[in-house]
Amino acid sequence: MTNWQGRNITVAGLGVSGISAARALAGLGASVTVVDGGSSPALRERAESLETEGISVRLGDAENLPEGTDLVVTSPGWKPTSPLFAAAAKAGVDVVGDVEIAWLLRGPDAAPWLAVTGTNGKTTTTQMLASILSAAGLRTAAVGNIGTPIIDVVLSEEPYDVLAVELSSYQLHWAPSLRAHSAVVLNLAPDHLDWHGSMEAYAADKGRIYEGNRVACVYNVADKATEDLVRAADVEEGCRAIGFTLGTPGPSQLGVVEGLLVDRAFVEDRHKQAQELAEVGDVQPPAPHNIANALAAAALARAYGAPATAVRDGLRAFRPDAHRIQHIADVGGVAYIDDSKATNTHAAEASLAAYESIVWIAGGLAKGATFDELVAKSAKRLRGVVLFGADRALIRQALARHAPEVPVVDLDRTDTGAMLEAVQEATRLAHAGDTVLMAPACASMDMFTNYNQRGDMFAEAVRELGAASA
Repeated sequence: MTNWQGRNITVAGLGVSGISAARALAGLGASVTVVDGGSSPALRERAESLETEGISVRLGDAENLPEGTDLVVTSPGWKPTSPLFAAAAKAGVDVVGDVEIAWLLRGPDAAPWLAVTGTNGKTTTTQMLASILSAAGLRTAAVGNIGTPIIDVVLSEEPYDVLAVELSSYQLHWAPSLRAHSAVVLNLAPDHLDWHGSMEAYAADKGRIYEGNRVACVYNVADKATEDLVRAADVEEGCRAIGFTLGTPGPSQLGVVEGLLVDRAFVEDRHKQAQELAEVGDVQPPAPHNIANALAAAALARAYGAPATAVRDGLRAFRPDAHRIQHIADVGGVAYIDDSKATNTHAAEASLAAYESIVWIAGGLAKGATFDELVAKSAKRLRGVVLFGADRALIRQALARHAPEVPVVDLDRTDTGAMLEAVQEATRLAHAGDTVLMAPACASMDMFTNYNQRGDMFAEAVRELGAASA
C-alpha cells in the first residue's frame, strides 16, 4: 500500500467521489485541499463539514494549483483540458482519479475486481453481476460509477470476496494502475467525444479496462471494436478472450440456443460441450440488449468460478433500476415503456429494437449526435413519433429523410410540462397492441433536472392517462 503520510494532495471536485477521496486520504495522514469552481450553499455546507475534519477547501477557484501539491486526485467529470491539470503538468504533478486511489489503497488480501464498461448497459450489467455473485454465496457489492464510493468499499472493515465494478471512460482515463481479475467492454458507440476529443481517444480509454487482466477479457461478438480492444491489450499470460453473442456461441463464447443462455467457454470441453445457464425468460425485461447484458455478466461471474445455478438464480432475482425499459402501465391495450436512460442514439436503438410497433417519444439535447442511422434502422417499427426538446429538429429531419411516411408530432416546447402533452399525442397515434416508448436518444438537461425526473414525469403522465380512462 502507498504511504500517504505527509503528502500534499489536491482533490478536484466537491462531489461524492471527491469527498470520499478527501476523507480517506486525510485519514491516512495526507494534507488535503479540495478545490471546486462552484460556491453554492450546498457546496459551502459540504466545505464546512470537511473543514471541521481538518481538510482545507477552496471554493470558487478550480484553476490554480495549490502551492506544494504533489498529487492531484480528480473527480471523474473534470476534463483533461482543465486549467488545473495544465498547471499540474507544468509543475510535474501527476493527476489520477478516485478509482486509481481505491486501487492503490487495497490491502494485500484485497477482493479481486470484475470490471464493466461500455457506452451503454454498464449499470445494469454490473448489478446483474453482483446479483449472480451474491447467489453464489459471495460477499460482493456493485461499486465504482454506481452505489457506494469505491474508496469507501475498499477501506471497509468487513472484507469482500469480490467486487463488481462499473467504470466510466472518465474513470478509466485517470486509473493507470488498474489491473482487474476480468473485465468486459459491452459495446462502443460515439459518446462523450467533447470530453475525450475523438472517438479514438474514447475507445482507447475504454480499452484500458483490459490492461493486465488475469483470467478473462470479455467482448461483444456483435461489436468488433470491443474485440479489437482485447487484441490490443497487454494481459497476463493465460488470460482468455471470451465472447458473448445473441446467436449460437462458438467455443470460448456464451450465447443463446433455443431460448437458453448457454456457456461454451467455462466448460471442460468447450469444443463439444455447452452448459445451460438460464432461460431467456429469467432475464427481465427480455429485450435483446438486456439479454446481451446478462450474458456479459454471466461471463464475468463464470470467469470468477460462479456455478451455473448462481447465474440462473442471480438473473431471476435481479430487477433493473427505474427508467431502463421500465414497463409503466397498459392502457387501452397499449403498453407504456419508460427508457429515459436512453440518453444517446446507441441506447435508443437497442430500446427500439425490443418492440415491433412503436409510437416513439424522443428529443432533448443531442450532444453532437446525428440520427440518420438510428431512424433508418428503426423506421419499419415506427407507428408514429412525438418530438420535444431543444434539438428535436435533428430527429425530425432524419425522419423526413428515412421515414417520410411515419406521422410526426413536433411539440414546439422545451418546458417540463411538455411531457403530459407528449404522452397525450402518443396515445392518439397508438393502436391496441402498440408500445408507446420514451427512449429520447438525447440528454435531458434542456427540460429536466436529469433523466430520472424525465422518466418520473413520463410515468406520472401515463398514470393520469390511466386514471382518466378508468
